[in-house]
Amino acid sequence: MTTKEIANNLVKWCNSGQEAKCYQELYSPDIVSLESGGENSVAKGMDEVAKKGEWWQENFEVHSWNTSEPIIADNWFSVRHEMDTTHKPSGQRNKMSEIGVYEVKNGKIVKEQFFYDQE
Repeated sequence: MTTKEIANNLVKWCNSGQEAKCYQELYSPDIVSLESGGENSVAKGMDEVAKKGEWWQENFEVHSWNTSEPIIADNWFSVRHEMDTTHKPSGQRNKMSEIGVYEVKNGKIVKEQFFYDQE
């Protein structure tokens, strides 16, 4: 798949609630996932990324999610993720947005990094 095809599939699947399909079909087994901070700031490989996803599901209820159309440059693309969530342990509801930047090599996403404000 080309970077454009991967980016378009990621947007389509995120917006239709099929994020798991992204990990199954678009991601390299050697993925590196970087967050702006927090408990899971670096995850290397699909096992660690899966654990990060489990942590997210345990701690956040998602009320809505929207992923923007991608901006593509060679082997890179970026999207804006907007979400309305409730932090389950505290009950605090929050709307936030983040920029996701993705690197593609050999037809798979090999790196993702998320940029957002820390409160």
